[in-house]
Amino acid sequence: MATSSSLGLSTSFLPGHDTRLRRRRRLPAGIPAASFRPVAELGVEVGRQLVEAVGVGLPCTVMACGDVIYRSTLPHNDGLTITAGGTALALAVASYLWATPGVAPGFFDMFVLAFAERLYRPTFRKDDFVPGKKLGEGAFGVVYKASLSDAKMAEKQGDVVVKKATEYGAVEIWMNERVRRACASSCADFLYGFRENKAKGKGDEYWLIWRYEGEDTLSALMQSKEFPYNVETKILGNVQDLPKGIARENKIVQTVMRQLLFALDGLHSTGIVHRDIKPQNVIFSEESRTFKIIDLGAAADLRVGINYIPKEFLLDPRYAAPEQYIMSTQTPSAPSAPVATALSPVLWQLNLPDRFDIYSLGLIYLQMAFPALRTDSSLIQFNRQLKRCNYDLEAWRNLVEPRATPDLRRGFDILDLDGGIGWELLTSMVRYKARQRTSAKAALAHPYFNREGLLGLSVMQNLRLQVFRATQKDYSEAARWVVSLMARSGTEAAGGFTEAQLQDLREIKPKKDSAQRNVLASMLRVQRKVIRTINESIGELAGESKSIWWSRWIPREE
Repeated sequence: MATSSSLGLSTSFLPGHDTRLRRRRRLPAGIPAASFRPVAELGVEVGRQLVEAVGVGLPCTVMACGDVIYRSTLPHNDGLTITAGGTALALAVASYLWATPGVAPGFFDMFVLAFAERLYRPTFRKDDFVPGKKLGEGAFGVVYKASLSDAKMAEKQGDVVVKKATEYGAVEIWMNERVRRACASSCADFLYGFRENKAKGKGDEYWLIWRYEGEDTLSALMQSKEFPYNVETKILGNVQDLPKGIARENKIVQTVMRQLLFALDGLHSTGIVHRDIKPQNVIFSEESRTFKIIDLGAAADLRVGINYIPKEFLLDPRYAAPEQYIMSTQTPSAPSAPVATALSPVLWQLNLPDRFDIYSLGLIYLQMAFPALRTDSSLIQFNRQLKRCNYDLEAWRNLVEPRATPDLRRGFDILDLDGGIGWELLTSMVRYKARQRTSAKAALAHPYFNREGLLGLSVMQNLRLQVFRATQKDYSEAARWVVSLMARSGTEAAGGFTEAQLQDLREIKPKKDSAQRNVLASMLRVQRKVIRTINESIGELAGESKSIWWSRWIPREE
C-alpha cells in the first residue's frame, strides 16, 4: 500500500507534533517561487484546518497505521455537565415557580386537578335538598340548613348548609372549589355549587352546598359573658379542673389564634386573600373541633386574578386595614390566566396583599383579649383612637392605660404574660404599613405559640411549625441583610439611609447640594416609572373586558 510519504505529506500525528499538509509542486519555468509563496502558504493553512476539523483526507485518520491511531484532541462529553452557574439558575427558576402564590402548583391545579375533580365529585340539583331553618341572611344571599331528599345520601352526608346567592355567587363557587383542592381544612367543607338559569330579564341564581359542621360563629361565642371559657368547652368537650384566671384565658385565646393563623396561611399559600376576616365569618366545626373561615364571596384569587378589580374594594370598615386595597391602585386588571399565573409571584412580593387579612385578624385578637372592645360601637371608637395615634398601638396604650377600666386592665395583663410576647405578637399584626406587618407563617413561628395550648398539635401541624420556625429565621436574616445594604447606600457623611428614608426619597425633588442623594432618588423614580409602564402594558393586553371566563366551568341547572 502506498504510504503518505510517496505523496509528499507529513503524517506526524503524535502529541507535540504539528499536523501539516505539504505537497511538492513543480513551478513553471521562469516564474520565481517567491511569488507563489503567499498563495501556497494560504492553501497549506486552509488544508491543514480542513483536515483537522473534518478528520478525513489522510489514511491515518480513518485506519490504524501501525501503532499510531488518530484521535481528536477535543473533549467528548457523553453526559450532563453540572456547573455552578447552571445549578444556581435551576434553583432560581424552581424558587420562582414555587414562590407564593405558586406558578407550578397553579398550572397543575387549573389544568389537571380541576378537571380530574369534576369526574369524581358528587353532583347535586335543586331538587336533591329540602331547605329548612334559615341560618343567616346578607346582602348577597340567604343561608339555610337543609337535608337531602335521598334517604341513602342523607344518611351518608348528613345535614347540609345551602346558600342561595345572586351577586358574587360565581366567585364564591370558584373560591370554595380552589380551597377544597388546596387547603380543605382552612374553610368549611364545600360539596358542590351550580347555577340555576332564570327566565329572561331575571338574573341567574347560584346555589352553594356545604357539609353541616355547626352554627356557632366566633362572633356569637364572643358575645357570651362566658367567653373564652365557652370555647374551651367546645374545643375539649369538657371543662378543665383549673381555677379561672388570666393564664387559663390566655391559653384558650392562644389556641383560637393558632387555628385561625393556620387557616389563613392555607389561603395565602394558594394565592387567596379573604378581604373580609371578622368574627362573623369564622365558624366552629364540631366535627374537627377547630375554627374555620367561611364566606369567600369577597375573596380575591391573585394567582389568576379572579375577583380583583383595581380601585374597587370589598370590606367591612370595622375590621379593614387602613390601606383598604390589597394591592396598589396602579396595578392593572388581570390579563389572561396563564400570563397572570406566571406574573403572580412578582405582584405578590411587590404588594404583600396577605397582610390585609393579618390586620383584620389582629383586631380579632384584640377583641378576644379586651372584653370592652367586643361591641360594634366600642370597636368603632377604638379605630378612631388608633387613627389619631397614627395606628401606633404603643401610643394608644399610653393614651388609655392610665385611666383604664378593669376590663381594659385585664386585657393588658393577659397580653403581658410571659414577658409580653402576646403584646409583641399583636403589635406585629396591627401596623399602619402593610409591609411592616408579619405574615401568617411568621406569626405561627412567634414565641407566643411555643406552648401547645388546649390541644396538642397533630404530626403535620407540628412539622409545619418546625419548618416555619426554621425558615423564618433565614428569611428574617436575609431581609435584615437587604435592608442593611439599602441603609448603607446613602452618603457616608449622612450615615446612610434607612428603609423609611428610602421610601421618602421616591417623593422628594432633587437638591443641588447632594449629588449622591439625587442619583439615588432618580434611580428610585426610574424604577417606579418602569413598574408603571409594565403595569400599563399589561392593562392594555387585558383590555377593558371584565368577562368572567371561569364562570363557564360552573355547572348549570336548566
